[in-house]
Amino acid sequence: MSGHGGSPFSTPQSLSDWLKPRLPADSLSSWGVKPGTKNVHNLWLELSEGETSLLDSTPPIRTVNVVTVRVLGKDKLILVEAGQELSDGSFRDRFRPLSEKMKPHESVEEAVARAVKEELGSMAARIVPGSYQKKLEERDSASYPGLPARYVLHSVDAWVEGLPDSDFVTEEKEEYEDSDRTMGLEKAVSVRKHFWKWVSSDSFSS
Repeated sequence: MSGHGGSPFSTPQSLSDWLKPRLPADSLSSWGVKPGTKNVHNLWLELSEGETSLLDSTPPIRTVNVVTVRVLGKDKLILVEAGQELSDGSFRDRFRPLSEKMKPHESVEEAVARAVKEELGSMAARIVPGSYQKKLEERDSASYPGLPARYVLHSVDAWVEGLPDSDFVTEEKEEYEDSDRTMGLEKAVSVRKHFWKWVSSDSFSS
């Protein structure tokens, strides 16, 4: 089962009904309730947008292609997202480079440009030649407890113009506001603010 052709689930409720017998007891009920998690509406939107696919297994496996951008700063510093404030008022720690789920048929270069624009503002990004790496990570989804995730990570180093030299905060527009799939949108959890911090590249590796 793949989300790349549009969601096979007509509504968030139909997705919830499909997930319930396939997930550990009580895990689904914690989604969107436990601080830092997202809910079924979020996962349904990810499937509808083609950002996520689900493997029909027990439990299902969520596969996501993610672009990770190590933004390089002065004096061997790199930019990390220290944390996020969500629309439900909760905060979750991140401590990772700029990361964004890739859309279907999107190139790494296109995803990098979109991630920089959406999360850091309208700034020009230049990818460091030869810095691209691809790796696979499998772990439990932090956003969806009990749902295993397979992350295909596309990592690059980049220079981004116009960033502050000190730590800063950015606000993000609604994640799916350009989508015509608005059912359940008001119930989805979105990221309101990103908290960015410069750290030594010697003390951090992606």
